[in-house]
Amino acid sequence: MATGKAQRNTRQRQVVLEELKKLTSHPTAADLYEIARARMPKISLGTVYRNLELLAENGVIQKLEIGGSEARFDGNPERHYHVRCARCERVDDVHDLPGGFVKRPVKHLSGYEILGLRLEFIGICPECRKRSEPGSDEVAPHERDHTR
Repeated sequence: MATGKAQRNTRQRQVVLEELKKLTSHPTAADLYEIARARMPKISLGTVYRNLELLAENGVIQKLEIGGSEARFDGNPERHYHVRCARCERVDDVHDLPGGFVKRPVKHLSGYEILGLRLEFIGICPECRKRSEPGSDEVAPHERDHTR
């Protein structure tokens, strides 16, 4: 981890990181806590939160603070963008940005030194769109399983 202070890589931190990297669903800390408990039944929610925060601070993972909802976490630390469903709060990676979007870091804007960029796309996910089609009364699979 890239920090001025040496950080001990605890077993709990390793489990949290390994489980997060298996997912593409951008889970909340509570979601990840439930998953980590399968491997470490005595792990606490506080331990999961602390380790996620530390991993994010050190650039090992990303913390997504999206549109006023509970923070989510992404095991991919590389710069990329996300899209959030306005109905079910599902979060996915955006893989193909249309031309004209920021492709390289901006250093200065309007006199500011730019430290980072947070771009959030908001839309309706394919499952929610499908559910809203006439004659469809099914529940989207990801609304039944919030660890998606």
